[in-house]
Amino acid sequence: MAQTNEQYDQAVSRCRDIFIKKTKDYGTAWRVLRDISVVDQIFIKALRIRTIQDLNTQKVGDDIPSEFKGILNYAVIGLMQLELGKPVVEELPIEQVDTLYHKAIDLAKTTMLDKNHDYGEAWREMSQQSFADLILMKLMRIKQILSNDGRTLISEGIDANYVDIINYAAFALILIEEGKH
Repeated sequence: MAQTNEQYDQAVSRCRDIFIKKTKDYGTAWRVLRDISVVDQIFIKALRIRTIQDLNTQKVGDDIPSEFKGILNYAVIGLMQLELGKPVVEELPIEQVDTLYHKAIDLAKTTMLDKNHDYGEAWREMSQQSFADLILMKLMRIKQILSNDGRTLISEGIDANYVDIINYAAFALILIEEGKH
């Protein structure tokens, strides 16, 4: 599990680096995104991964690892938006963005470590296709929760689904880095 801990940190660190650089380039334009818009951004990326997997070819330059990084970062945006509340036109200081990013990742990593303990790192035997499909399923769940005005009867909420998306994307990136995907 120590190896997973280190690999997870490395995968997330690469995603965070991209996120912070894009925040410096674009500011916090993502603050205007409503919940469904964040979901749709992740959906587009996950569907693109699935299409590339199915067709075994691509015409646009961004590769599958880049899309998984984008998925992870948009799921972090989803968690940050839930914490910040109503989407607005607002520029946040980079320090606050970095703090919010770390908070979201800390939640996801804690969840990952707990689940890894119970599931015995079963994700290491999963296919890249399964990660894409599971991310799409989580997005469909979030859409349903949103159509229920954010309420669930028995199920986890939107935040838990974003956490799972972060972890699935991180797992895919780890396995890609290991050359298994």
